[in-house]
Amino acid sequence: MNIRGAYDQNNIFAQILRGDMPCCKVYEDDHVLAFMDLFPQSPGHTLILPKNAGRNLIDTDDKVLAQAIIRVKKIAIGVEKAFDPDGLIITQFNGEAAGQTVFHLHFHIIPRFKEQPFDRHGKGNPADREVLHAQAERIAEAIKQIEA
Repeated sequence: MNIRGAYDQNNIFAQILRGDMPCCKVYEDDHVLAFMDLFPQSPGHTLILPKNAGRNLIDTDDKVLAQAIIRVKKIAIGVEKAFDPDGLIITQFNGEAAGQTVFHLHFHIIPRFKEQPFDRHGKGNPADREVLHAQAERIAEAIKQIEA
């Protein structure tokens, strides 16, 4: 399968955007939805999805991308403020061979701490939802402080 392909309206992120599946929401506006990754690589691992998107960056309209990246920056600042990491990974995958597992454009913000081991995404069991909700609240509050 190549990078491009038909968009699946029933992928898990499309279901979350429609409200058919739950998430631990961090931030939402007319352009994006941000929520905690269910299989985090680090505390504070956040996903940002454009609401109007293609399968990946290549398939997505430039205006959608412009609005999304502005919000990725804002949410990254919120994650930084909430978790005070040593660094942040901000990443996005295009195609299965590149590591994309859900074919709806999305960005990862992953706090990195010097002493914390780091493994591939999706390993192990899902995180505790109460912990994820608490982390989402921390980030949401930090974003509110930035916007004030």
